[in-house]
Amino acid sequence: MPKYVIERDIPGAGKLSQQELRAISQKSCGVLSKLGPQIQWLQSYVTGDKIYCVYIAANEELVREHAEQGGFPANRVSEVVSVIDPTTAE
Repeated sequence: MPKYVIERDIPGAGKLSQQELRAISQKSCGVLSKLGPQIQWLQSYVTGDKIYCVYIAANEELVREHAEQGGFPANRVSEVVSVIDPTTAE
């Protein structure tokens, strides 16, 4: 299945408490369980005013449906076309 990076504009994201992040994670997991096995959350990166999430999903529409049901912004959804790391240079 394709992998996607989701950019979520959330002012003050970097100041969210562990309890707030836990609540967001629980909400996301609840929606994912309803949507079924065609979408999986891998991880997220919290920065000052954004959260970048990495998902595996059957399609972009499913990623956007997750955002809508969860009440999360999905300002940009980008399909990953390739992954590189230091070993790519070898």
